[in-house]
Amino acid sequence: MYEIIAFYLFSALTIGLFLITVMSKNVLYAMTSLAAGMVLISGFFFILGADFLGVVQLIVYVGAVMALYSFAMMFFDATRDIKEKNTNSALIFLLGGLSAVVLVLIFAAPIHSDAIQALYPMHEGVGNAQDVGIVLFTKYLVPFEVAAVMLLVAMIAGIILAGKKMDQSLTEDMAADDEIMTQKDAK
Repeated sequence: MYEIIAFYLFSALTIGLFLITVMSKNVLYAMTSLAAGMVLISGFFFILGADFLGVVQLIVYVGAVMALYSFAMMFFDATRDIKEKNTNSALIFLLGGLSAVVLVLIFAAPIHSDAIQALYPMHEGVGNAQDVGIVLFTKYLVPFEVAAVMLLVAMIAGIILAGKKMDQSLTEDMAADDEIMTQKDAK
């Protein structure tokens, strides 16, 4: 019963957060909702009893999104566009309190319910992490390696694009410095 409620709550919140990610015009709002959505996705793994995958989701994907978040703050001056319009502190207090109560109920739910069995068959005598490793490096080895190569290519492309942008800003800064020097020499 609690797992079903948690599943539908996480589903609705995840879909809502990813819609905000896609439809937001502000980079910081999009990255914040993306990070929150990734945290909620890890909740699905915890509901299914796949603790290792839940922790990996939190560490790897949420960590990667936070790295993207910091890069977005560095490359785009997105903080100048943020102006808070909500001045109703009672509404904020009510929503924060409701969120806290829902989180307490979600974390307390496994104490009062039976554990959900994972859909994938478990091997006898091995733990969750070893079971994930067995499945990942046998049945899903090729997709795992393809994903690793794609991430490597994306990282190299990001470095190249950032390098080009740095070169452009460096040449603009040098041109501005030259202009200042010529103005000083003219005086």
